[in-house]
Amino acid sequence: MKRIKLNDIKTKHPSFKRRLIQLYSALLFNAHLKGYITGDIFQGVTKNVCTPGLNCYSCPGAVTSCPLGALQNAFASSDKRTPYYMIGIIMLYGLIFGRWICGWLCPFGFIQDLLHKIKAPKLKKGRVTKILSYFKYVLLVLFVVVLPLIYMLRDLPLPAFCKYICPAGTLGGAIGLLINPNNESVFGMLGPLFTWKFALMVSFVVVSVFIYRVFCRFFCPLGALYGLFNRFALFGIKLEKKSCIDCGKCITVCKMDITTVGDHECINCGECISVCPTNAIQWRGKKIILPENEIECAKDEPISSEPGAPTEREVVIAKREKRVKIIKFVTGILMTSLLVGSLIYFNFIYKEEEVLPDDGTTDTTPGDDGNTETPADPLEDGLINIEELRGKIVVVNFWGTWCGP
Repeated sequence: MKRIKLNDIKTKHPSFKRRLIQLYSALLFNAHLKGYITGDIFQGVTKNVCTPGLNCYSCPGAVTSCPLGALQNAFASSDKRTPYYMIGIIMLYGLIFGRWICGWLCPFGFIQDLLHKIKAPKLKKGRVTKILSYFKYVLLVLFVVVLPLIYMLRDLPLPAFCKYICPAGTLGGAIGLLINPNNESVFGMLGPLFTWKFALMVSFVVVSVFIYRVFCRFFCPLGALYGLFNRFALFGIKLEKKSCIDCGKCITVCKMDITTVGDHECINCGECISVCPTNAIQWRGKKIILPENEIECAKDEPISSEPGAPTEREVVIAKREKRVKIIKFVTGILMTSLLVGSLIYFNFIYKEEEVLPDDGTTDTTPGDDGNTETPADPLEDGLINIEELRGKIVVVNFWGTWCGP
């Protein structure tokens, strides 16, 4: 039996490393695997943190929030104040990674990549797809900013994009919950809105087989936001114009609607790096970790007068290769530990706060005279008696259904 080597896989599949990181991030952001068994949504403290990519809050496995949904909720509940926190978080992600997040960390982008691998006729990019790529900016302004702000002025929170369009929420959240037998009673709550979103989700899934990343290219407001930071991001790919000969190979091999390498449509997948004949395309931020000027400054002269002595450049290159191996090893250990620790914590250690069931017994509450008394239930008959509640603080909880059961 022929032994399969990792280097052989990397050679035959250049995107193997990216696929591995995509799978890792999808599993890390959805580490609450027991949610798929119990049919529950994780509501722990980590839900106060946003993932960089599009990952629905209502997904049974999600342990963090979606930045796009959180931004809409921030606008909807801002009370005429700017939601600096969420805007700052998204700007931070954008300034560090840009659309590298779309190409490497977004779970829904990973799903589209896998769907496009299915053998079928593919629609090539052109002038029409280039024009359509700007449609996501229309959705960003209208559904993420304008509509939530309008409904905020009417004191009606509305995360419009999540409610009416987002296929990631339907696939990960709604479908992830509805397929669980424990949520069988939820089917009675479904209506025309769910039918619309389900049909839209199916359309995106089917079309992704024929058009590369159709949602990312034409509809994703989060990708539109990150694209604004692409040229300034700390990590990603960059083009050295001094070395570029304008051969156009990078534009041809790219499946996105880019005009130049690293522009607002580039997801920093890195596939253009291998086709550049002059090595003009490089990873931005690479020199921060592994400075290359030490190789450029090294001389080709032997380090000693002994026969066969290596040159200074060869010594520097050997040291750099050793450093690369150490960095990869340490990074692999840390990432593996983080993933394993997250899976163990969210599935075996963490326990949801238990809510004591109402067993019908009478609750007693200390009265003003120090004795115990049974408070009257203002909703005993299903109606609120205003006179009995006058001067008291009343909390009324409503059952929200816009983002899942």
